[in-house]
Amino acid sequence: MPRTALVLRPEPGNAHTRAALAAAGIEARALPLFQVESRAWEVPDVRDYDALLITSANAVRHAGAGLARLATLPVVAVGAATARAARAAGLTVELVGSGDAAGAVAQAQAYPRLLHLAGRDRAGKLALPAVTVYASVAVTPPAEALAAALDAVVLLHSPRAAARFAALAAGLPRERVRVAALSEAVLAAAGGGWQTGAAARAPTDLALVECAAGLAIDP
Repeated sequence: MPRTALVLRPEPGNAHTRAALAAAGIEARALPLFQVESRAWEVPDVRDYDALLITSANAVRHAGAGLARLATLPVVAVGAATARAARAAGLTVELVGSGDAAGAVAQAQAYPRLLHLAGRDRAGKLALPAVTVYASVAVTPPAEALAAALDAVVLLHSPRAAARFAALAAGLPRERVRVAALSEAVLAAAGGGWQTGAAARAPTDLALVECAAGLAIDP
């Protein structure tokens, strides 16, 4: 019987990942370590930019009324999920990357003046003007909830989530926990000592679900 999976990302992404795991035959539980909140921001002059860089669907969901004032700018989306959120908000998506922010910027040569609609905590450093429109605020689950990681597969979507899970799970025997990470950088942020760990073949939720499903099936 497959091992249970534990999904740490905030909602609504948590529910989407759990649904994908269920479709793969893996029972999944939600244990969000963050909740996403809007942040007040000043809308810059649209004439100063050629396009918007959006690296998370959360930026679209939490930008608020100010987003409409930038709607004349085309969008460079980091990946397919972000592109869907942008289109649903009435924005025009001109370029869709493969999940890597730096890679999306490199593809966007036609838009030299990008404005990044970003979260407060950013894993990578992009040499771009940015406005913070949301923040992922840490929440602390009860110890008994963390114990659900034992003999399960934990999905790690970001370096920040990986490091925080590793800290919160300090009292758990790591040799009884398997971790599936969105990338090698995320896997490295989790540290070592886990029963097993693997990185997804691509930095997408679908690839991470496939990776987790592989770890969940005992040989």
